Amino acid sequence: MRYATHFLLSALSAAQFPAPTVPEIAFLGRSNVGKSSLLNALVGEKAAKVSSTPGRTRAINFFALMDANQNQKKIFSDLPGYGYAKISKSISAQWPGFIEPYLVERETLALCVCLVDSNIPPRPADRQLLDWLRAAGREFVVAATKIDRLSGNERARHLAALRNGLGVDRILAVSAKTGAGIGELWARIEKQGQWTRH
Repeated sequence: MRYATHFLLSALSAAQFPAPTVPEIAFLGRSNVGKSSLLNALVGEKAAKVSSTPGRTRAINFFALMDANQNQKKIFSDLPGYGYAKISKSISAQWPGFIEPYLVERETLALCVCLVDSNIPPRPADRQLLDWLRAAGREFVVAATKIDRLSGNERARHLAALRNGLGVDRILAVSAKTGAGIGELWARIEKQGQWTRH
Protein backbone atom coordinates (compact mmCIF):
# COMPACT_ATOMS: atom_id res chain seq x y z
CA MET A 1 0.00 0.00 0.00
CA ARG A 2 1.27 3.47 -0.83
CA TYR A 3 1.35 5.93 2.03
CA ALA A 4 1.83 9.67 2.25
CA THR A 5 4.34 10.54 4.96
CA HIS A 6 4.20 13.57 7.22
CA PHE A 7 6.62 14.62 9.94
CA LEU A 8 4.67 14.44 13.18
CA LEU A 9 6.92 15.63 16.00
CA SER A 10 10.26 15.32 17.76
CA ALA A 11 10.02 14.03 21.32
CA LEU A 12 12.61 14.78 23.99
CA SER A 13 10.54 13.24 26.78
CA ALA A 14 7.85 10.60 27.19
CA ALA A 15 5.31 13.36 27.79
CA GLN A 16 5.83 14.50 24.18
CA PHE A 17 5.11 11.12 22.56
CA PRO A 18 2.11 11.11 20.19
CA ALA A 19 -1.11 9.53 21.42
CA PRO A 20 -0.80 5.71 21.12
CA THR A 21 -3.38 5.03 18.42
CA VAL A 22 -1.78 3.11 15.51
CA PRO A 23 1.04 0.55 15.16
CA GLU A 24 4.51 2.09 15.41
CA ILE A 25 7.66 0.84 13.70
CA ALA A 26 10.89 1.88 15.41
CA PHE A 27 14.16 2.24 13.49
CA LEU A 28 17.33 1.69 15.50
CA GLY A 29 21.00 1.47 14.61
CA ARG A 30 24.49 2.73 15.15
CA SER A 31 25.22 6.29 14.13
CA ASN A 32 26.09 6.55 10.44
CA VAL A 33 24.43 3.21 9.57
CA GLY A 34 22.23 4.93 6.96
CA LYS A 35 19.02 5.03 8.98
CA SER A 36 17.64 8.28 7.56
CA SER A 37 18.47 7.23 3.99
CA LEU A 38 16.64 3.92 4.49
CA LEU A 39 13.61 5.66 5.97
CA ASN A 40 13.47 7.96 2.96
CA ALA A 41 13.80 4.99 0.58
CA LEU A 42 10.93 3.22 2.34
CA VAL A 43 8.52 6.15 2.08
CA GLY A 44 9.71 7.33 -1.33
CA GLU A 45 10.40 10.89 -0.27
CA LYS A 46 12.81 12.93 1.83
CA ALA A 47 11.00 12.69 5.13
CA ALA A 48 14.01 12.17 7.39
CA LYS A 49 16.94 14.58 7.28
CA VAL A 50 20.19 12.90 6.24
CA SER A 51 23.16 14.28 8.16
CA SER A 52 26.81 13.90 7.23
CA THR A 53 27.73 14.11 10.92
CA PRO A 54 27.03 10.93 12.93
CA GLY A 55 25.12 11.18 16.17
CA ARG A 56 23.21 14.36 15.37
CA THR A 57 19.77 12.96 16.23
CA ARG A 58 19.00 13.35 19.92
CA ALA A 59 15.20 13.16 19.91
CA ILE A 60 12.83 10.46 18.73
CA ASN A 61 11.40 11.72 15.45
CA PHE A 62 7.90 10.48 14.62
CA PHE A 63 6.50 10.30 11.09
CA ALA A 64 2.83 9.64 10.33
CA LEU A 65 1.97 7.35 7.41
CA MET A 66 -1.39 8.28 5.90
CA ASP A 67 -3.58 6.41 3.43
CA ALA A 68 -5.34 7.97 0.44
CA ASN A 69 -8.20 9.11 2.68
CA GLN A 70 -5.79 10.89 5.05
CA ASN A 71 -6.30 8.28 7.75
CA GLN A 72 -3.24 7.66 9.87
CA LYS A 73 -2.30 3.99 9.45
CA LYS A 74 1.16 3.67 10.97
CA ILE A 75 3.89 5.69 12.61
CA PHE A 76 7.60 5.37 11.92
CA SER A 77 9.80 6.36 14.88
CA ASP A 78 13.42 7.28 14.16
CA LEU A 79 15.51 6.76 17.29
CA PRO A 80 18.87 8.39 18.03
CA GLY A 81 21.87 6.40 16.85
CA TYR A 82 24.04 4.62 19.35
CA GLY A 83 27.68 3.65 19.34
CA TYR A 84 29.19 6.93 18.17
CA ALA A 85 30.44 7.62 21.67
CA LYS A 86 32.40 5.02 23.61
CA ILE A 87 30.20 2.02 24.39
CA SER A 88 29.38 1.77 28.06
CA LYS A 89 28.07 -1.10 30.15
CA SER A 90 24.50 -0.98 28.85
CA ILE A 91 23.30 -0.25 25.32
CA SER A 92 20.70 2.12 26.76
CA ALA A 93 23.31 4.14 28.65
CA GLN A 94 24.00 6.08 25.44
CA TRP A 95 20.39 7.16 25.19
CA PRO A 96 18.40 9.84 26.98
CA GLY A 97 16.19 8.47 29.74
CA PHE A 98 13.00 8.53 27.66
CA ILE A 99 14.19 6.05 25.02
CA GLU A 100 14.30 2.96 27.20
CA PRO A 101 10.72 3.54 28.43
CA TYR A 102 9.62 3.98 24.81
CA LEU A 103 11.08 0.61 23.83
CA VAL A 104 9.89 -1.21 26.94
CA GLU A 105 6.52 0.35 27.71
CA ARG A 106 5.09 1.74 24.46
CA GLU A 107 1.95 -0.33 23.88
CA THR A 108 1.65 0.53 20.18
CA LEU A 109 5.25 -0.38 19.29
CA ALA A 110 4.73 -3.23 16.83
CA LEU A 111 8.20 -3.83 15.38
CA CYS A 112 11.80 -2.71 15.83
CA VAL A 113 13.87 -2.51 12.64
CA CYS A 114 17.49 -2.91 13.74
CA LEU A 115 19.98 -1.65 11.17
CA VAL A 116 23.55 -2.86 10.80
CA ASP A 117 26.11 -1.86 8.17
CA SER A 118 26.73 -4.78 5.82
CA ASN A 119 30.27 -3.51 5.19
CA ILE A 120 31.30 -3.70 8.86
CA PRO A 121 31.79 -6.85 10.98
CA PRO A 122 29.24 -7.42 13.75
CA ARG A 123 29.74 -5.07 16.66
CA PRO A 124 29.19 -5.92 20.36
CA ALA A 125 26.78 -2.96 20.66
CA ASP A 126 24.55 -4.44 17.94
CA ARG A 127 24.45 -7.85 19.64
CA GLN A 128 23.78 -6.11 22.95
CA LEU A 129 20.83 -4.25 21.45
CA LEU A 130 19.27 -7.44 20.07
CA ASP A 131 19.72 -9.23 23.39
CA TRP A 132 18.16 -6.21 25.11
CA LEU A 133 15.14 -6.30 22.77
CA ARG A 134 14.73 -10.05 23.30
CA ALA A 135 14.71 -9.51 27.06
CA ALA A 136 12.10 -6.76 26.62
CA GLY A 137 9.92 -9.13 24.55
CA ARG A 138 10.01 -6.94 21.46
CA GLU A 139 9.55 -8.15 17.90
CA PHE A 140 12.47 -7.13 15.71
CA VAL A 141 13.97 -7.63 12.27
CA VAL A 142 17.62 -7.04 11.38
CA ALA A 143 18.34 -5.19 8.12
CA ALA A 144 21.86 -4.90 6.70
CA THR A 145 22.27 -1.54 4.94
CA LYS A 146 24.55 -0.38 2.10
CA ILE A 147 24.46 -3.82 0.47
CA ASP A 148 25.09 -2.22 -2.94
CA ARG A 149 28.73 -1.66 -1.94
CA LEU A 150 29.44 -5.41 -1.83
CA SER A 151 29.98 -7.89 -4.66
CA GLY A 152 28.06 -11.17 -4.68
CA ASN A 153 30.76 -13.20 -2.89
CA GLU A 154 31.46 -10.43 -0.40
CA ARG A 155 27.75 -10.04 0.27
CA ALA A 156 27.25 -13.72 1.12
CA ARG A 157 30.33 -13.76 3.35
CA HIS A 158 29.46 -10.55 5.20
CA LEU A 159 25.83 -11.54 5.76
CA ALA A 160 26.90 -14.94 7.13
CA ALA A 161 29.31 -13.21 9.52
CA LEU A 162 26.56 -10.86 10.68
CA ARG A 163 24.09 -13.69 11.24
CA ASN A 164 26.64 -15.62 13.29
CA GLY A 165 27.89 -12.61 15.22
CA LEU A 166 24.43 -11.31 16.04
CA GLY A 167 22.85 -14.68 16.77
CA VAL A 168 20.01 -14.38 14.25
CA ASP A 169 18.75 -16.79 11.60
CA ARG A 170 17.89 -14.18 9.00
CA ILE A 171 19.01 -10.73 7.94
CA LEU A 172 17.34 -8.62 5.27
CA ALA A 173 19.88 -7.13 2.86
CA VAL A 174 18.83 -3.61 1.84
CA SER A 175 20.12 -0.65 -0.12
CA ALA A 176 18.66 2.85 0.05
CA LYS A 177 20.64 3.68 -3.09
CA THR A 178 19.40 0.89 -5.39
CA GLY A 179 16.16 -0.04 -3.63
CA ALA A 180 17.30 -3.63 -3.12
CA GLY A 181 15.38 -5.34 -0.33
CA ILE A 182 13.01 -2.40 0.23
CA GLY A 183 9.96 -4.40 -0.89
CA GLU A 184 10.90 -7.29 1.37
CA LEU A 185 11.31 -4.96 4.35
CA TRP A 186 7.94 -3.35 3.59
CA ALA A 187 6.34 -6.81 3.55
CA ARG A 188 7.76 -7.48 7.02
CA ILE A 189 6.50 -4.14 8.27
CA GLU A 190 3.01 -4.70 6.86
CA LYS A 191 2.90 -8.21 8.34
CA GLN A 192 3.37 -6.73 11.79
CA GLY A 193 0.03 -4.98 11.55
CA GLN A 194 -0.99 -5.35 15.16
CA TRP A 195 1.08 -4.75 18.25
CA THR A 196 1.42 -7.59 20.71
CA ARG A 197 3.06 -7.92 24.09
CA HIS A 198 4.81 -11.11 25.21
